[in-house]
Amino acid sequence: MRLQINKGEFMKSWQTAERSTSSKSTINSLTGILLKTAGTDDENTVLLEATDLKTSIKCVSRGILVEEEGEAVLPVKVVGELFKKAPTNVFTVSVAEGKGLIIAGRNKYRFSTYPSKEFPTLPVSESAPFFCTITASELLRTLSEGTIASTIGEEFPKYLGTAFFQLKEGELRIISTDGRRLSLSKCHPVEKGEDGDFLLPISGLKELQRLLGSTDGETPVRIVVDSTLVFFQMGSLEFSVRRVEAVFPNYEKILNPQSTTTLDVDRSLLIAALERVDVIVRDFSRMVLFRLSPEGDLILMGKAPETGAVEEILEGKIEGEPLTVAFNVGFLLDGLKALYGDRAFVSFNGPEGQMTMLRPGETDFLYMVMPIKLTENDLSFEEKEEEGEEFPPA
Repeated sequence: MRLQINKGEFMKSWQTAERSTSSKSTINSLTGILLKTAGTDDENTVLLEATDLKTSIKCVSRGILVEEEGEAVLPVKVVGELFKKAPTNVFTVSVAEGKGLIIAGRNKYRFSTYPSKEFPTLPVSESAPFFCTITASELLRTLSEGTIASTIGEEFPKYLGTAFFQLKEGELRIISTDGRRLSLSKCHPVEKGEDGDFLLPISGLKELQRLLGSTDGETPVRIVVDSTLVFFQMGSLEFSVRRVEAVFPNYEKILNPQSTTTLDVDRSLLIAALERVDVIVRDFSRMVLFRLSPEGDLILMGKAPETGAVEEILEGKIEGEPLTVAFNVGFLLDGLKALYGDRAFVSFNGPEGQMTMLRPGETDFLYMVMPIKLTENDLSFEEKEEEGEEFPPA
């Protein structure tokens, strides 16, 4: 194989394929990228393939002059660095009998390659049933919002480290939970297949989000699904993720529309106040106490034995019953930062029921958090301040 490469064009595709290689695998071919001159519609392009066995990428690279056809697996760590640091914008890469050569101007760089026959055969999507088509920007938004409540890692039950994709009633919904909170985002695909659902690992979806972030927002993303894999097709790029075999809980059972107290508040002011509370509590419990009084102000309180205490007072429209309730401040900030716009609408369902965040007047994103159970000590903090004692207590 012999290729003349334009670095500017080629490196975009190379860096995309790099994301699915494995840096820790004992299988050498998984730490490389397979370059193939066959399998594309244009004779002056190459197909790049990479996989870590959980995710895979296939993409077509332009900016190539194919001087001799062939295929080879190039090690990412060494060859990728040489490509990036090549002293000329156009250089030649040739591979023969397991040895590679880069010629950039008068400079030469030799390297070893991996046998292409050892590279796994990547799955094909031609026979996979159609799921839906959605623009890259809408899929990125829905993914970003719908995975806020997720956890990364090998969790048990398995669904805790996943996102649930559900096509239902003309909507694509993406839902995640870590057992203490839940996020749900939805959108309307431009084309829809039959209703269905599947689970995908958060680690793979983080890579998908990076790909979508570097893609034009109007690019259509075609999603097809078979029994083990989900394929995301965008132009000349295809990204696949292995499905997680687990059962996601019936989230609709906890979508309780009832509330005892509601709050309409300036989103940026609430974020800033919670961040100041977090300065005090971040190394202790991360607990923030909400005191809501109808027709009154919102009071936020936090304390840590070796740090101090904080009280923040915010204006907001509060309706319903008076309420004292506590939450993890980090969970609240995650949800509020996803609510673009000037205001946040928050509903509470008593001191032990879930809190729900929405954008005022919208239902395309919902974020729920379970409260922290208050102890006698937590409540005494509040009572002492009410009685006029020094705040915070020494």
